Amino acid sequence: MLLYVALGLLVHLVFFASIFDIYFTSPLVHGMTPRFTPLPPPAKRLMLFVADGLRADKLYELDEDGNSRAPFLRNVIMNEGSWGISHTHVPTESRPGHVAIIAGFYEDVSAVAKGWKENPVEFDSLLNETRYTWSWGSPDILAMFAKGDSGNHIFTDSYDASSEDFGAHDVTKLDTWVFDHVKEFFHAARNNQSLLSKLNGDRIVFFLHLLGIDTNGHAHRPTSREYSDNIKLVDKELKEIEATVKDFYGNDGKTAFVFTADHGMTDWGSHGAGHPLETCTPFIAWGAGIRLPQKVSAQNFDDSYLQEWKLENWKRQDINQADVAPLMAALIGVPFPLNSVGIIPVDMLNTSDLFKAESMFTNAVQILEQFKVKMTQKKEATLSFLFTPFKSLSDTKQANILRKARYYIKQKKYDEAVSLCRELIDLALRGLAYYHTYDRLFLASNVVLGFVGWISYASLLIIKSHCNLTRGVSTEAK
Repeated sequence: MLLYVALGLLVHLVFFASIFDIYFTSPLVHGMTPRFTPLPPPAKRLMLFVADGLRADKLYELDEDGNSRAPFLRNVIMNEGSWGISHTHVPTESRPGHVAIIAGFYEDVSAVAKGWKENPVEFDSLLNETRYTWSWGSPDILAMFAKGDSGNHIFTDSYDASSEDFGAHDVTKLDTWVFDHVKEFFHAARNNQSLLSKLNGDRIVFFLHLLGIDTNGHAHRPTSREYSDNIKLVDKELKEIEATVKDFYGNDGKTAFVFTADHGMTDWGSHGAGHPLETCTPFIAWGAGIRLPQKVSAQNFDDSYLQEWKLENWKRQDINQADVAPLMAALIGVPFPLNSVGIIPVDMLNTSDLFKAESMFTNAVQILEQFKVKMTQKKEATLSFLFTPFKSLSDTKQANILRKARYYIKQKKYDEAVSLCRELIDLALRGLAYYHTYDRLFLASNVVLGFVGWISYASLLIIKSHCNLTRGVSTEAK
């Protein structure tokens, strides 16, 4: 009997582990060629601000007195740049959000086994592709993008992890620490020839991770005065940082700015699920290469945010969170992250139509390469007579679309080229999903049949044992 119990436990453990093989396998593939827009980029450098845990509504809405909590960013929306909502994916956690923003893909679900602290599979990111990156903020976030930096070009400056205390009296110090260190960095650079030489190059990113808002949200909830005051502080400091950077570079007009958040949070201060309060984050971009505000008379969205925020006359352009990575890559002229599934929002670009078309073409080729690698891997792992390809995107169709898109670009039919590239990207993304889940039904069916078989076998053993026991009792009675 003990043997059967041990066997039963082993079977259940094997079936439990199979869940991870079926549903938690990495979607990432390797072996692609880096691709970048083959034209001079509009920006030499980019500043990325990520306000951890900032809800879109809390940034965009007006307070009870009709005033904005973020007057500087609201002025950017109305006079300087493009804005919208960045839609995140579940899980709405810090690491997956930052991976989507900087690497352009939605976190490898197998990372759940490591508590979303580390990705089991190495991946490419925007920061890997830069000439130099300087970053400030939480050690948990900065370290994961500096991991494996062999070129000594990603520099991090973080406070001690013990400072991230939800119970601290004033956690806005997490953000003031970042802003103060950034200002000191640019001040010191004026007297450091080696650093100055690096800063005057191109393909540079400055990444500021701001944890205070998230920490205040957890400690006091997003409806609290502390949360609102932290937003006001960040907005005030952003204005000063922009002035510092522009002054440092002599107002050369070659700096792009991107402000967003990794996730939002519920009214009770939690995040991780898929409620709109958790998945709707702000996105604001301005500076080099970014389109100026567009006044409109009417906009159609499924929500009433525009009226609530009094922004109905400024064109809102929503994006998916992974779209931020290819946008930033195009702005500074670095290769799109290899595993990115983001689609560059070309309508936000203040560039030539040729640049937009070439960027979309590069984006399409970059995603298509992932599809081709994924298909090859699956084909090699499947018996040839059993392999069923993704019929909507055959080799012939790939070649025809690429050839036609390139023809449109040569003929200066840029809108048609962009539209065709979007069609190719959509097909390639569907194909990636197809091959990623290719064996799921087969494996899940086998597990179900295995469970049914084991339950049937165990039931027969119990019935047989019970019958033998009953027979024995009856014999003794006679």
